[in-house]
Amino acid sequence: MKADALVREYSRQARTLLSGRGAQRVKLLLMGQHTNDGLFAKLFIYFMLSIIAYLYLQPFLYMISTMLKTLPDLLDPTVQWIPRSLEWSNLERALKGMHYSRSLLYTLTLAVIPSFIQVLICSVTGYALARLPFPGKNLFFALILLTFLVPPQIIIIPLYVIYSKLGWLNTPLVFIVPALFGQGLKSALFIIIFRQFFQSLPKALEEAAMIDGATMFRLFFRIILPLSIPACLVVFLFSFVWHWNESYLSSMFLSQDFTPLSIRLANLETEIFGREPTMEMLAVNPITEGTKMAGAFLIVFPPLLVYMIAQRWFVEGIERTGLVD
Repeated sequence: MKADALVREYSRQARTLLSGRGAQRVKLLLMGQHTNDGLFAKLFIYFMLSIIAYLYLQPFLYMISTMLKTLPDLLDPTVQWIPRSLEWSNLERALKGMHYSRSLLYTLTLAVIPSFIQVLICSVTGYALARLPFPGKNLFFALILLTFLVPPQIIIIPLYVIYSKLGWLNTPLVFIVPALFGQGLKSALFIIIFRQFFQSLPKALEEAAMIDGATMFRLFFRIILPLSIPACLVVFLFSFVWHWNESYLSSMFLSQDFTPLSIRLANLETEIFGREPTMEMLAVNPITEGTKMAGAFLIVFPPLLVYMIAQRWFVEGIERTGLVD
């Protein structure tokens, strides 16, 4: 009898909870006060984000899985993601075949130095286009946009002839010198980013500095540039990644001696076999798949590590520069 009384009491309390204010609270919990703060909405958002994360991570996970597979695991269609045993020799062959330490130094030179130069030159150019009145400013901005719209394949032959006559082929000057003049890789886009950012700054800062007697250069380097650290970080990371992954221009201008990792990966099979492999050689000795995936991982890992370290400041810079608009 006592148990029946407890059951009836719990049933009465449940009916009370689900009626009146209790039902309103349950509805508020499930649906939310707004469209995106209810339980159903959050579950849907998490579900969609999980799918998107999987789509982005799947190639990276496949690359790691393949580079750790043995040859029997590569040939066995039943082995999909988890290899039966880990094969570390693929990483060793990739390190040796790509001459990784030397090529990594070359790639860092091509990625870091032009990136710093582009941050400085593009910030000065973007500030001039955003704040300084001078004749033909709109024309200059239109020409900058034109350089961004023209594909590099159209001007590759004149550039090759010019760099050949200047003796810049197979040297980092083919990327450093254009960056000094605001014509480096994607420089037009970086100028637009800085122009957008500087237009959002209040003019009262510049007016107060000019009243205190600051020159234009002192105003920019002491006040404006420190305020533009988020935009500088965004531009540096974009420039670093694009220079790091650049393969078309590198294959045209840096095919010998000063060879970055992207070109080493393309020639990895040649390094393994000692000469250009034929289809018959690949069919008899299909060992390059895991090695190529190991080489791709060695290329992807350094910029991924840089982004993981600077992620918070990068997202803040994206929001402040207006790239999400």
